[in-house]
Amino acid sequence: MTSKKEVAPLPEDLRVFLTVIRKAGFAAAADELGLSPAYVSKRIQILESTLATRLLHRTSRKVALTEDGERVQRWAVRILEDFQLLHDELSDAHSAPRGKLHLCSSFGFGRNHVAPAISKLAEAYPDLEVRLDLFDRVVDIVSEGFDLEIRVGDDIPGQHIGRQLVSNRRVLCAAPDYLARRGTPQQLADLEQHDCLVIKERDNAFGIWHVERDGVQESVRVSGPLSSNSGEIVLQWGLDGRGVLQRSLWDVKPFLDQGRLVHVLPEYTESANVWAVYPTRLANSGKLRVCVEFLQAHFRGLSL
Repeated sequence: MTSKKEVAPLPEDLRVFLTVIRKAGFAAAADELGLSPAYVSKRIQILESTLATRLLHRTSRKVALTEDGERVQRWAVRILEDFQLLHDELSDAHSAPRGKLHLCSSFGFGRNHVAPAISKLAEAYPDLEVRLDLFDRVVDIVSEGFDLEIRVGDDIPGQHIGRQLVSNRRVLCAAPDYLARRGTPQQLADLEQHDCLVIKERDNAFGIWHVERDGVQESVRVSGPLSSNSGEIVLQWGLDGRGVLQRSLWDVKPFLDQGRLVHVLPEYTESANVWAVYPTRLANSGKLRVCVEFLQAHFRGLSL
């Protein structure tokens, strides 16, 4: 009689394997997965035993793929995608989306707008398990393992699918006491003589504001004594009367309505539409479709 041999659930071990590759180490992968490094190492050993080959070269500092490991990586991505689509199809059949969704967004918009929407999504669909990560950099959603990115701006990578959730625009504004002290800019070039509160976000050009008037694109180089990579900080500086800022209408409208900020050069705006962006391979994912449609309804219900 053949002795019983431990065989791990292959999809889960493939997922661990891909995480180790993406994070370039067992400890970092374990941290992301919420597991111990010893357990991650064990799953890789079991996977190697199951496939009867070595997948990784291990050193004290990093891991590297073997030739067979590169083959398994390609197959692992395909297998897990098919497994996920099967899961989604079954979820659709039972009319209740379930499973994991990994989302990302930018810090300010993610914290102030996406997080409250996800809270309501979780209430509506309790079988979904959603993780939301926030960044101030460009994210490669495929290589970094994300199902969906909520991004502000119309620069959608060609290899992805983008669905606009809601229209939005950035406007120029300043506090009344700043304008009383420095004067109100009358034309775009006047901004070069003003203290402008510059934000360095993601891959946006630093110190250049792009705007549109009557369908014509224009730009102006701006500077000032204060700058930050946080839009929330810049907004607070603007409220404190430190200069002119360019910020999403979603963020500044309450302060414009209260008179704490004044809309300057109102003929100039910048498109800042909100998009759901996801890999083409997930186009038929039932749980992703439910998530995107929910977010679309949520944001349009709040549109300005």
